[in-house]
Amino acid sequence: MTVQVDDELWSAVSDPSRRRVLDLLVANGAVSASWLAGHVPFSRQAVSKHLVVLEAAGLVSKRKQGKEVLYEIRADRLDEATRAMADLAAAWDRRLRAIKRLAEAAHAGAKKHRPRAEEKGADDGER
Repeated sequence: MTVQVDDELWSAVSDPSRRRVLDLLVANGAVSASWLAGHVPFSRQAVSKHLVVLEAAGLVSKRKQGKEVLYEIRADRLDEATRAMADLAAAWDRRLRAIKRLAEAAHAGAKKHRPRAEEKGADDGER
């Protein structure tokens, strides 16, 4: 995936309304924008705009059947998107583990250099 494709993908799936449209397409197969509009809490016009974004990201395709245009999931692209998201999650997990190790090491180093409470009290009593 290229950076531009990634940006289009992340932008497309970042919107909860578009994710709802994707969910409906996954669950119901090829359906029209009118059918989708009947199953979401936003207008047919909004559905059409979301479908344009999803199509540009390569997540849906359309085909004409009679007088209707049907939209359906592009399974190959959805699989690619799923792999990309898993790869991104794994990269962030590695980064967070590295940050945790650094924080733990810094905390352990700080504990070694701090005087313990009883040593501090013993020093105060000698004076």
